[in-house]
Amino acid sequence: MRQQVLVLYLATSALDSEVVGWARYDGTGRTRPTTGDSDEPPYESGVRALEDGWRLFQASQLIPPQAGHEYDTSFLKHEFFFEKLHETV
Repeated sequence: MRQQVLVLYLATSALDSEVVGWARYDGTGRTRPTTGDSDEPPYESGVRALEDGWRLFQASQLIPPQAGHEYDTSFLKHEFFFEKLHETV
């Protein structure tokens, strides 16, 4: 078995919110995705990825902003990790 990983950064903590960033990794060797290889996200939401067979295995913690820092920019905080497993020959 080999694993493909899809990381989606969503606009909010809800799985049905818009994808604002993404990364893909392919442990099967079938594809070689790289950063910035597409202008369009692979899915419009996390729910769409689930509907296509991706399994959700991690979501980021919901951490409230520190008082006075509600509008600071930083990392994308609504990060979801998905996987697909593929048999290899």
